[in-house]
Amino acid sequence: MVQCRAPKNSSELAQYYQLRWQMLRQPWQQPMGSEKDDLEAQSYHRVLVDDSDNILGVGRLHKCSQDQAVIRYMAIKESKQGQGLGKLLVQALELLAAQMGATTLTLNARDNAVQFYQQLGYVNQGYSHTLYSEIRHDKMTKQLNKPAQHLAQKAESLQQIWHQTIPLSQVMNINICYFDQQTLLTNCEPSINKNLHNTMFAGSIYTLATLTGWAWVYFALQRKALQADIVLAKGDIRYIAPLAGVANARTAVDLVTGDASSLTQGKNARFNIAVEVCCGDNVVAIFNGSYVAIAQ
Repeated sequence: MVQCRAPKNSSELAQYYQLRWQMLRQPWQQPMGSEKDDLEAQSYHRVLVDDSDNILGVGRLHKCSQDQAVIRYMAIKESKQGQGLGKLLVQALELLAAQMGATTLTLNARDNAVQFYQQLGYVNQGYSHTLYSEIRHDKMTKQLNKPAQHLAQKAESLQQIWHQTIPLSQVMNINICYFDQQTLLTNCEPSINKNLHNTMFAGSIYTLATLTGWAWVYFALQRKALQADIVLAKGDIRYIAPLAGVANARTAVDLVTGDASSLTQGKNARFNIAVEVCCGDNVVAIFNGSYVAIAQ
């Protein structure tokens, strides 16, 4: 069975770049290294693998703004072409983009791939550029499906609470991107959260992480139809690397302890929540927060 996932170690990542070079650069006598650009550390890298973890295809997703993403470096191993793997890879990247808050996807399609992307719902916007003076590319775009209605309603309700009670959240434009009871993803507007080094301001990273943990508690209370005041009792953050691109914050069931059950007995509920702040596949900061839901 073929699956799409991130490279799981440095060896797979090297194979990922090797296939990218072999399919997209070697036929035009380009040197190793020409298959990479300055955005690799900010991107989501995905491989198609079989049951033996052989890499069959590669592709990259890059967030260029809070709600826009770009697909690049799509390649399927030559011996595996014509088996529907390209469609599988594009659909996986589209799902990832939507989960990360993108509503518009863009790509530059080689002349011989335009029809393929049109069949997947992409609209040809016309000529983009010519690579190596011979490979024509057309710019193509696609609007992604909006989140499920129930998520949209929950997210809108929470965002209204944030914006009314925490003005900074509105200035940062913090949004709920995805929530399925198992994983929660948020993002914010990158252009207004930069410091003098053109990386994300540490205070903005902390705020995004804090509110992501707060949102997890909020949704936990919503599931049980419980009312409580949510406060952060303690928060610690470890900054691992500068965040030069678009931030996403993530928490999930395996990063949370505690539940809301004690509120039914009139007692406060406590949650310990870890939040990973990411840029592409890379975790750039880890926040650990202790939250209290105060019984009313």
